[in-house]
Amino acid sequence: MNQVFVHAEDRRYRNVDVEKARGVTYTPPALARFVAERMIENADLEGRDALAVLDPAIGDGALVLALLDALRGKTGARLRISAFDTDPVALDGAARRIRERHPHVELDFTNGDFLDFALLADDSDAPTLFGQRAIQPFDLVIANPPYVRTQILGADRAQWLARAFGLEGRVDLYQAFLLGMARVLAPTGTTGVIVSNRFMTTKGGGMLRGALRQRFSLRQVWDLGDTRLFDAAVLPAVVIARGASGHAQAAPFFASAYEAKDAPQAHAADAIAALGHEGIVAIADGRRFHVRRGLLDDSGSPQSVWRLASRATDEWLAEVDRHAWGRFGDIGKIRVGVKTCADKVFIREDWDEVFGTNKPELLRPLTTHHVAGRFRAMMAAHKREILYPHEVVQGRRQPVELERFPRSDAYLQSHRRTLERRSYVLEAGRRWYELWVPQDPAAWSAPKLVFRDISERPTFWMDMSGAVVNGDCYWLAADRENAIDLLWLAAAVANSTFAEAFYDRCFNNKLYAGRRRFITQYVERFPLPDPTMPLSRDIVACARAIHEADHAPSVPQLERDLDERVWRAFGSGIEEVPR
Repeated sequence: MNQVFVHAEDRRYRNVDVEKARGVTYTPPALARFVAERMIENADLEGRDALAVLDPAIGDGALVLALLDALRGKTGARLRISAFDTDPVALDGAARRIRERHPHVELDFTNGDFLDFALLADDSDAPTLFGQRAIQPFDLVIANPPYVRTQILGADRAQWLARAFGLEGRVDLYQAFLLGMARVLAPTGTTGVIVSNRFMTTKGGGMLRGALRQRFSLRQVWDLGDTRLFDAAVLPAVVIARGASGHAQAAPFFASAYEAKDAPQAHAADAIAALGHEGIVAIADGRRFHVRRGLLDDSGSPQSVWRLASRATDEWLAEVDRHAWGRFGDIGKIRVGVKTCADKVFIREDWDEVFGTNKPELLRPLTTHHVAGRFRAMMAAHKREILYPHEVVQGRRQPVELERFPRSDAYLQSHRRTLERRSYVLEAGRRWYELWVPQDPAAWSAPKLVFRDISERPTFWMDMSGAVVNGDCYWLAADRENAIDLLWLAAAVANSTFAEAFYDRCFNNKLYAGRRRFITQYVERFPLPDPTMPLSRDIVACARAIHEADHAPSVPQLERDLDERVWRAFGSGIEEVPR
């Protein structure tokens, strides 16, 4: 007879789970089948009399049902299904569906928090809150753990998770689930888990990448990119792994799928079916995906991003390295723009209309993503100015003394109540009218390369106006003297199709519709050709000419000519880049 044990819910995190439940998205059946089938391909089922199965956040039960379906005909072992969920309604519904389709499996369901259970796994003497049974390792663990970011979890919950599971940086609930699953997976067991793909390519995910490599034997990683398998705006990945006993292995299989516009080379019914192909695959709803397959390369370092490695790609990157004189990070430090935490006070478009000739004295021009252009900003599009109350005195940044600027003082005083609500500014020992992140006031007057955080094509432009850069953009000013030509060279490389190819083969952190993330950890690694080469000097001259042309009709042809020169500077042509 089946038994379903429903234990008392831990109420400490009920509010958090209610917030999570409002945005919950259960696993689509096609994806559940995909995960289950990949698990069975990698599981050792031979000669097993019993199998212990776990879903730590079962939701509607789609993953367990898919796994049970995939096990049919593969094993005659007795199956015990353990599951956790903080939603008792979902838990009961999942149990009912499993009993209807698989009446002979044994169910042990817990209305509670899996993470508390996982923390007991390393303590054999600990009394369990989840019944009086001993905590035994699981042979198969399948999961789509909750995806809840730090700001929703709350500081107390995030700090508890960090301490309990050894997490660092921005904590997300799914990270704790992954590490908890490592504690309860049998050394020869198999797991299949759906997670956000962010951890593979961000600096903050370095700790988790290292932990996964250390605590699991990774077998397959599927970056499902912008396939839109979920309604929620999360780009998923599937990780298939064995327990910790299987570390001696070849590099794991790695595949990725991102929307593309090129002519299709194959056709498939849907995005899941497209994963069985390679190249540009068209699916029935009209979308096309570039499916790439190879091996996972983590460069042997937890801080290195996970990327797809193939012989052709590695040879191409090695050729780029041979032609690279340096990297963007050698020019200077890449910084994010200023953050006021009160933009409605500090940043406006209507200073002239409202104040006329009595504008605050501390106004400075501001460049934002609204004026983004390749090589040159389109400043006439959205003219903004920022009230910037910071200066450098004897080499040190400090807030200005407002009595020296009476119009600025009067304006800020009129918004003092709003600004003082930024309690974190005051608690940090700062004055009430300061920007939260002002950056270096002395650096704004220098030429600088500015770029958008998110864009489909690289959008880098040279700012020669002394404008302050807003927090929706990043910027690079040269640390070395007389390095303006290095910035022009960087602008040319960054805006080229070469940079797109380099990005996609080294980082491939894309959002929906092919939009790339241009953040410090990626851009600082963009290569530069030798600036003393005649070809490099020609590239600099071309980049200057495009800037001076100011988006004239001749610019597209100038950019195409420049693009060809950038490719030659790195020893290849666009037709030679591996797909």
